[in-house]
Amino acid sequence: MTAYELAQVNIARLKAPLDTPLLKDFVDNLDPVNADADAADGFVWRLQSDDGDATAISVFGDPWLIINMSVWRDQDALTAFMYRGRHREMLSRRREWFERVEEAMTTLWWVPAGHRPSVAEAENRLLRLRAHGPTPYAFTLRTSFPPGAAGERQGVDRSATSRA
Repeated sequence: MTAYELAQVNIARLKAPLDTPLLKDFVDNLDPVNADADAADGFVWRLQSDDGDATAISVFGDPWLIINMSVWRDQDALTAFMYRGRHREMLSRRREWFERVEEAMTTLWWVPAGHRPSVAEAENRLLRLRAHGPTPYAFTLRTSFPPGAAGERQGVDRSATSRA
């Protein structure tokens, strides 16, 4: 039986460049929030450049978008981190730094234990969520699926063939 971990990606559209006064509090808190994540129970991995965060990593070829991607033991571990401490405080201030966007900007999916998702994989999952809504291939905190629901090959969304 395959063991799974939970991958998550969220992207945000900046209101201003990262080096402007408007984004100072956000940028100043990146390292502490990332350190909190790294130490959190159930944390497995996060996307980062040599600078220790992911702000320089391109997503959808749009310089106004920033990406956060990580892997967690399970949904409980992810939500415990998200809604506690410094991350919760920063989450409550997101409208100060990021534009409101109508389309989905966050998705979750199960990966085989040890797999580290790529940005292209995350983009694909997010686009699938936008096109088809939550499925075992790409889902949300509100509408989730158990590990392995997409089949042994996590790259195949078996529900897409019935929806196409």
